[in-house]
Amino acid sequence: MSSNANLQQRRNAAVPRGVGNAYAIYADKAKNAEITDVEGKRHIDFAGGIAVMNTGHGHPKIIAAVKEQLDRFSHTCFQVNPYESYIRLAERLNKLAPGSTPKKTIFLTTGAEAVENAVKIARAHTKRAGVIAFSGAFHGRTLMGMALTGKYLPYKKGFGPFPTDIYHVPFPDPAQKDGVAQTLKILETMFKADIGPDNVAAIIIEPVQGEGGFNPVPFELMKALRDICTQHGIVFIVDEIQTGFARTGKMFAHEHSGIEADLITVAKSLAGGFPLSGVIGKAEIMDAPAAGGLGGTYGGSPIGCAAANAVLDVMEEENLVERANVVGKLMKDRLTEMKKRNSFGNRIGDIRGLGAMVACDIVKADGAPDADLTKAITAKAGENGLILLSCGVNANTLRFLMPLTAEDKIINEGFDILEKTIGQAIEGSAKVA
Repeated sequence: MSSNANLQQRRNAAVPRGVGNAYAIYADKAKNAEITDVEGKRHIDFAGGIAVMNTGHGHPKIIAAVKEQLDRFSHTCFQVNPYESYIRLAERLNKLAPGSTPKKTIFLTTGAEAVENAVKIARAHTKRAGVIAFSGAFHGRTLMGMALTGKYLPYKKGFGPFPTDIYHVPFPDPAQKDGVAQTLKILETMFKADIGPDNVAAIIIEPVQGEGGFNPVPFELMKALRDICTQHGIVFIVDEIQTGFARTGKMFAHEHSGIEADLITVAKSLAGGFPLSGVIGKAEIMDAPAAGGLGGTYGGSPIGCAAANAVLDVMEEENLVERANVVGKLMKDRLTEMKKRNSFGNRIGDIRGLGAMVACDIVKADGAPDADLTKAITAKAGENGLILLSCGVNANTLRFLMPLTAEDKIINEGFDILEKTIGQAIEGSAKVA
């Protein structure tokens, strides 16, 4: 029987260090919000494969759809022999996408691939080159994805040079009352000093920053960016890769701000754990590239499309959009209670999020970001049977991405473990000091 330690030794010998692992905990089985490792130990999953398992591990309806598709065929390449499930999924997403403008959808394999294609489509439509993103953003690990990403470590170090014509605007500081006004002023200055708006193909933004720290974009800024893009003929790309598919209490997070995007990138929970991504966009813009200019061998895999159609069924039948709001309130209530009743309450900083896309900051006694304690908490959580991720530009944010199908008792058990874990990590840090 394999052990975690043995597999970690084999992993270190066979896999490059550039592929990081949050834990040396090797999965053997998973069901809904629980993972059993190769040593038989049970873990509560507060990571969801990084926001991929909104419908939980091994949902029977999704598994059944995949098995049925496997009995038919596993691959033909949509560009060679197309299939109905791709078209049906595109039709459903076109209908679900916010706004009344007619939509079209292309399917790909990874989130980064969706971002790359969104930029290609925007450039083909506008005949312009420039793309503007935001500090703290994460848009993937391809060269274009890294160029757009607004976080140097660990994503960009040693990988340059990057594609040109990429610009970054500071993300609004939530601690400043005039953060949105400052961001818009810097964008206006950029238009005067660095690139004219008539040379900008696209502005891309996550409606809630993921790796950047689960920072919701102020609705005021989303609306202002929509107006700026409309005014200057710029394509407004909303990156819903981590925020999409009910996570924030809406099917798409930018619905909260009431705007209509030009292009939407999707992936992660779209197919319940099977590799599938896409770009949903206004039909006129989506049709800009010439025939053959878009695609990929595995893009829109029939397995992924079968899974994604089942995911949409599950989300509707189990009302997971509303469930996300219930889960989000439960999480915020638990964190708030934890902060009030424990001596370490002052080490829990800001608690924030939309729907079930919730996070909290870990801080020092003086309120400064505490990356070391955050790292200690996530490590100890793994020992205690809780899979937990961190994020943030200061590496001091705990993010919670359990399946929306997780039962309340499992979520509460996870937060019981977290409460114990924070106390242990602070005690351990004090001993080291």
